[in-house]
Amino acid sequence: MREQAAPNTAQKMPINAGPKTAHNFSCAHQSKSVGAAFEARAREFLQRQRLRFVARNVTCRGGEIDLVMSDRDGALVFVEVRARAQRHYGGAAASIGWQKRQRIVRAARHYLATRATTNRGPRDEPACRFDVVAFESGRLVWLRDAFRADEV
Repeated sequence: MREQAAPNTAQKMPINAGPKTAHNFSCAHQSKSVGAAFEARAREFLQRQRLRFVARNVTCRGGEIDLVMSDRDGALVFVEVRARAQRHYGGAAASIGWQKRQRIVRAARHYLATRATTNRGPRDEPACRFDVVAFESGRLVWLRDAFRADEV
């Protein structure tokens, strides 16, 4: 006699059903996937603004850059992407404090140093700027030159 497979009921259960175990989706996993979606939207927007994609999620010890783009003049644009459902406490852009700016600048310096060694040979460093793409209450806000490296 042949056994029948049990119906697949896992597809019918909501993601957050059942006890929280190591095998369930964690908040960190969901947060990363939501963050990646906002980064993808920011990248698409910036490319429509004629910026060229260079890299994403550039990390070094103590810092990370969400997106690295290049503008029409050849300047490197280091982009921090932030999202907030509401504008409490100043919104997404205001959530980038002094310490976060320091970490972004540190990662940018690391990126430039790594880039210089991999390209082998003396090069003039390109002009750089730090932009923020903030999603606030469903709206995209692009802050060009949001802060400078010498301010942190």
